[in-house]
Amino acid sequence: MRERGKNLTAPPRPARGSAAVAGLTAEQIALARLAASWLLWYPDETLVARLPEIDRAVATLPSGPREPLAQFLAHLDGTPLVDVQRHYVSIFDMKRKACPYLSYWTDGDTRNRGVAILRFKQAYLESGFDLGDEELADHLAVVLEFAAVGDPLTGEALLAEHAAPIGLLREALAGLDSVYVHVLDAVLATMGEITPEVAARMVELAGSGPPVEQVGLEPFGRGPVLVELGARR
Repeated sequence: MRERGKNLTAPPRPARGSAAVAGLTAEQIALARLAASWLLWYPDETLVARLPEIDRAVATLPSGPREPLAQFLAHLDGTPLVDVQRHYVSIFDMKRKACPYLSYWTDGDTRNRGVAILRFKQAYLESGFDLGDEELADHLAVVLEFAAVGDPLTGEALLAEHAAPIGLLREALAGLDSVYVHVLDAVLATMGEITPEVAARMVELAGSGPPVEQVGLEPFGRGPVLVELGARR
């Protein structure tokens, strides 16, 4: 899986373990998550080259994930790339409350976060995928790709476990009037209803904010992610 979303029209692995949500089949869930994963990376020429394929794939989805993804894609189509890039940096790199790293919401910059990131990485390794050093394992785009074309059952569990941070990120993007809220809406459309327990956890996290102990974690990176063990890089 070295190349992001290399086959958007048919996930390379059966989507076993992804229960149907709101009329979506497991394959449609995987496809929506894979498209969202692509769109949550930094918008560069590689993404631009794949937009026609992503457009075609999104058009096959039911309305739940299709409509927000189509809104986002229409924005990309009508906005100069440099402006999209500027917006991406201003939101995801400059706004702590729009952090796409899921364990940041629960552990902040504390020692516990290193353990949380290791849990993600270990889950990938146990399923036969190596993240390498190109990106931190808790980036939402990484988790979505893994859930789509890695191990759907483990990916589903990771997403469900972090439903509250994903919901908070969506609310942060809405509050910042960011077009990326549409991508998060599509992600949430693949996850079903937020339970009262998750909603309560969202309120708790939003009220307290992430822990602030600094431990000198390495700087965040981004880029294409998972590599199947034994596959050609």
